[in-house]
Amino acid sequence: MPAPQNTIALVYDYDQTLSPSYMQDDVLFPQFGIDPKSFWEKCNALCTEDNWDGELAYMHTLLHYLDMDQVSNARLTELGANLKFFPGVEAYFEEIENAVLRDHHRAADIHLEHYIVSSGLKALLDGSKLTKYTKAIYGCEFGENAHGQIAYPKRTISHTTKTQYLFRINKGMLSYDQDVNDHMPSSLRPIPFENMIYVGDGPTDVPCFTVMKKTGGRAIAVYNPDDPSRASFKKCYQLCAHADRVKHIAPADYRCGSHLRLIIEQMIGEVADRMLRLQKDEKDQGTVSAPKF
Repeated sequence: MPAPQNTIALVYDYDQTLSPSYMQDDVLFPQFGIDPKSFWEKCNALCTEDNWDGELAYMHTLLHYLDMDQVSNARLTELGANLKFFPGVEAYFEEIENAVLRDHHRAADIHLEHYIVSSGLKALLDGSKLTKYTKAIYGCEFGENAHGQIAYPKRTISHTTKTQYLFRINKGMLSYDQDVNDHMPSSLRPIPFENMIYVGDGPTDVPCFTVMKKTGGRAIAVYNPDDPSRASFKKCYQLCAHADRVKHIAPADYRCGSHLRLIIEQMIGEVADRMLRLQKDEKDQGTVSAPKF
């Protein structure tokens, strides 16, 4: 039996997309007195001198710095409560569905779901104020030793492996005990890519932008308008004007009436209206008129 396919999925990167700060800089380094410059130099040295994977390098380095503090995942989650966001983010998650979907959409059971897919730490995001709005959060994870202390990288998410989670959302296989590589006909996939919107900030999101473009999904690249170097804007401009990865770029301002908010609302409205048309077409095609007398 075909899946209902009445869900619109909004998928977000985190660092530089929902927040102007990297989550480590925001809540982790200040708490444990870690110097960001020294930390990232050590990470980069592992990558350039020993060819480490970037995410494994920063998780390994973080374990080294936190070893004496005996930090648990629960402690990281507590720190996540202090994560800060771009203007309007919390209100946006609270308001966006009611701001766009109308009674005729709701009558067809069309609704939104929010997902975060990040190369940052899942434990921090799990403690954030955004958790209550999300269907699922994916990020890098630490495993713990017998004493409850983070002791080894359990899972990493790189800019290329992020695409796995788009397919998990597409197939409704949100749990790691489900093999996302299992074949599933398109009619059984609860969220077609055409019903998906991806929001990211730059080159690390290129694989996800590419999946969206190839499958009929939609994507937006956001930049920090308060970045005096304009580096944030330039990388988004490059993705749009020269690399042809996205059609839309906007300042990371999620407040009502902002450029970004208008784009997202327009996209949601268009997807919802297309879903209604498809439902009507399926009903019309499946209806056989009774004989006339």
